[in-house]
Amino acid sequence: MKLFEGIQRGRNNVSGLSIMNLSLLARTITAFSLAGGLLIGLHAPSVGAVVQEIRAEFVPDPTNPMFNKFVNTTPESGVCPTYMAARCKSLGIFSLVVPGLRFNSNQPIPAEHVDPRQGATFSVPSSWRDLDVVHGTTGEREKVQMRIAGIGGSWRMARPPGVSAWARPGEYWFNQWKNAPAPCTGVNAGIAGSDSSPFFWLVPEGAGACSRAPFVDIPWFNFISVQYVYELRTPNPLSMSSGEYKGSLTYTAGPGMDFDMGDVLIPNDTAITLNFTLNVMHMLKVEIPPGGHQIELLPQGGWQPWLNQGRKPVRLFRDQTFNISSSSRFKMLLECQYTDGNTCALSDTDTAQRVPLNTSVSLPSGLADASGQPVNHLPLRLDGSGTELFQPSLYVDRKPGTLHFEIAKEHVERMLDPGVAKRYSGNVTVVWDSEV
Repeated sequence: MKLFEGIQRGRNNVSGLSIMNLSLLARTITAFSLAGGLLIGLHAPSVGAVVQEIRAEFVPDPTNPMFNKFVNTTPESGVCPTYMAARCKSLGIFSLVVPGLRFNSNQPIPAEHVDPRQGATFSVPSSWRDLDVVHGTTGEREKVQMRIAGIGGSWRMARPPGVSAWARPGEYWFNQWKNAPAPCTGVNAGIAGSDSSPFFWLVPEGAGACSRAPFVDIPWFNFISVQYVYELRTPNPLSMSSGEYKGSLTYTAGPGMDFDMGDVLIPNDTAITLNFTLNVMHMLKVEIPPGGHQIELLPQGGWQPWLNQGRKPVRLFRDQTFNISSSSRFKMLLECQYTDGNTCALSDTDTAQRVPLNTSVSLPSGLADASGQPVNHLPLRLDGSGTELFQPSLYVDRKPGTLHFEIAKEHVERMLDPGVAKRYSGNVTVVWDSEV
């Protein structure tokens, strides 16, 4: 998807002392999508491992230019869309069912056991974990952070004793699963059966295991329809290049592993690989008002003081406004029909005498130079020196900037010859280039 690409040139001939045609060129790179894909060489999943895709993207929104974050576009399943969509949104968490994963007991669970690892215990990687995502073209690396923020699904058990095994006489057993044991918190999800029940517990950052013990022996117990909620921390998209960044993270499952359900509940798979794709779709667009591509340089107050009184102008200049939309880093430089050192020039059509043309730029608030300073009358040069990097602090949507064109006094004096008509002209191309 090409966001903006084009050259616009003024072509009308207008008489005057100093005339130039201004061309503007905004160069962008092809934009892509934050989606899911495996980055070979970071984490190779084990044979038969569960593989899931985590997808998100950044697309600048003109209706909300202050929101400059990735949006998680991964299709959700499990507890968030089913029971607590509003709460998940407010907490910034997302849920997924792990297809095919289950934990089956390898021995009976004893009543009122003291060691939580002998029964239904649930420990997940609730601390933040880093992974690298890599741009497929440039090799740029950024960090994504993820943590597992909850665990649940459904369980089934032997009947007898059935679900009453989880409560003392006179107590309602379902409260044991609806209200999670510390340090977890329950979400009051689901309707129980006689030998099965849904549940879901949120897990605070860095928390340990959360466990339940029955009050009678349970011959067998299976944790099925496994699902989890997760939190993401994504990098600043405004400092990233357009395109796809990919990476992967593998969690292990089993006793002593990342998803650790104790010594009795054993998984049928030992790895969960999450593939990440960050899709960055930047905007870079420059618009010149109608007629703004042809520039006529004039002295302050016009030509009358020179024509009527012989007063030489101090300088010739013109400020040309433009509107810029940008969510990406970019650089600027010049391309010229005539040159003078590291800048453009105008040439007399009869004598081929050239005079240097000073060109500079002022950018709107929200766009800064490489040192983070506002951009005001910053010189543009043929080699791009000094304008190698402009960085947005927010998405700038159709904000006005200015190109400044000027011929200095010492060169104006060489151009003026009483009684002799001269015409200086030249083409100047100002380039905004997002390939930084």
